[in-house]
Amino acid sequence: MPYVSLVVPAYNTLDTLPETIESLLAQTYTDFEIVVVDDGSTDGTAAWVKAQSDPRIRLFRQVNRGLAGARNGGIIAARGELIGFCDGDDLWEPEKLAKHVAYLSANPDIGVTYSGSLLVNEKNQSLDMYQSPRTTDVSAAHVLLRNPVGNGSTPVIRAQTFKDIAYRPAGESRNWYFDESMRQSEDIECWVRIALTTHWGFGGLNEPLTRYRIVASGLSANLDRQFATWRAMADKVKVIAPDFAAKWLPAAEAYQLRYLARRAVSLGDGLTALRLQLKAYRVSLHPVLHEPRKSLTTLAATVVTMMGGKQLVANFLKRRVA
Repeated sequence: MPYVSLVVPAYNTLDTLPETIESLLAQTYTDFEIVVVDDGSTDGTAAWVKAQSDPRIRLFRQVNRGLAGARNGGIIAARGELIGFCDGDDLWEPEKLAKHVAYLSANPDIGVTYSGSLLVNEKNQSLDMYQSPRTTDVSAAHVLLRNPVGNGSTPVIRAQTFKDIAYRPAGESRNWYFDESMRQSEDIECWVRIALTTHWGFGGLNEPLTRYRIVASGLSANLDRQFATWRAMADKVKVIAPDFAAKWLPAAEAYQLRYLARRAVSLGDGLTALRLQLKAYRVSLHPVLHEPRKSLTTLAATVVTMMGGKQLVANFLKRRVA
């Protein structure tokens, strides 16, 4: 049996999937399998996977269940003691898996590990922007407030961690690990549930070992819908840990609103960015007090956007983003 299962959710990503698989096959640590989860694709993904000659590549097909459902399918199919995730349009640096395996071997109390990410464009060209999350002394509050995992293509997680949070909703024939009723924020909901209901810790590698692809059309997602999905996640936290939720959810909401404000700036919508930030200030000043530079940068970028300086803002925000 392979020691690591690399799960690749794929829904109509055949334009980028070969490059993703190539980056995984190039890992310096080689005791792994690749489970490509074809989540109801219509672009020939299954045929392409079947045509690959490397025996480490496996195909798992299912009807479309969304990203959470694709990850769940991959977890069910995985045979490794560790499970890594890389979406079908992202990439791993060659030494990423080896470093995660070594980290988890040295830290038996850590269940969820992750790395920083370099943001790249559709052509895999650097945008000179990084996600550099907190990597040590990570509490449940840190997970809720700032999601140190960063994105869905960074984590390598012990399979036992998922076994410890498995549940089966009424009417379902298979276990859920990620909440398939959520089409966004399903990852942070899973991380928070791990942090609040298991003994497993979180820890990361402070280097950009993932190449996270930013697709221009992907920025057009409805911001209000994103926030509504985040609130659904928050409602689950209230049920799991009401005292924890009462203490930390206002600050977490303010951070989420600031994040959405930065997305609005990226879209050139200064008025929406301002509205979101004012709402954040009313909820909690935690981001302003604990991350004043980033909060002021977001506000300044909003003002410049409202004055029509979209390109200036793009250059202004070209910094570490997490």
